[in-house]
Amino acid sequence: MSAPLRLIIFDVDGTLVDSQADIVASMGAAFAMVDQEPPARADILAIVGLSLDVAIAQLRPGLSQASYDAMVQGYKETYHQRRTALGTKQSSPLYPGIAQMLAQVGAVPEFLLGVATGKSRRGLDALLAGHGLEQTFLTQQVADHHPSKPHPAMLLAAMEEMGVGPDSTVMIGDTEFDMTMARAAGVRAIGVSWGYHAPDRLDGADRLVHEVPDLAKAITELWG
Repeated sequence: MSAPLRLIIFDVDGTLVDSQADIVASMGAAFAMVDQEPPARADILAIVGLSLDVAIAQLRPGLSQASYDAMVQGYKETYHQRRTALGTKQSSPLYPGIAQMLAQVGAVPEFLLGVATGKSRRGLDALLAGHGLEQTFLTQQVADHHPSKPHPAMLLAAMEEMGVGPDSTVMIGDTEFDMTMARAAGVRAIGVSWGYHAPDRLDGADRLVHEVPDLAKAITELWG
């Protein structure tokens, strides 16, 4: 008798890759586009995980829609330029041990891997190609097609696509937005402490993992 299918969905920025240098630089360029002082680094990292338009409006409320549109475009252009100039592996490196962890978890026949990210389709495609992970994730939910986290739409779509229910699904992320999204979708959550939100903001997690090598074990233990 085969084991039941399990859906394991990863956040990307701050969970799989350390993209903070790209994010902070691109956000600074976005604010400069409309002659605005850039937010502090800590404030920028605090909104990582939200879709770009939502994140910018939260960082600097009260601007015109034209300003927000220009900032989004400036951010995207800068991010693309940095990735082209530096290469994905330098501009948004995988955290140490992530590649090995993905290979270990992905080798379990009943485990289905996916991502749910505030990145655009274009941004995620470039990131996965740059790290040779194009075939790793069977379901890929991006900001182009869903409301921003913590709305549960990404997780609901991933479960429907994979034919797996909430009891057999886990969301893994580094922000409170990931934890809140998981609760809203009725799935379990694993918080990781190496990302951009402090561990005390991950109080919605079923488990909190502090080291990448411990993540595969934590995933397996969720279902006994």
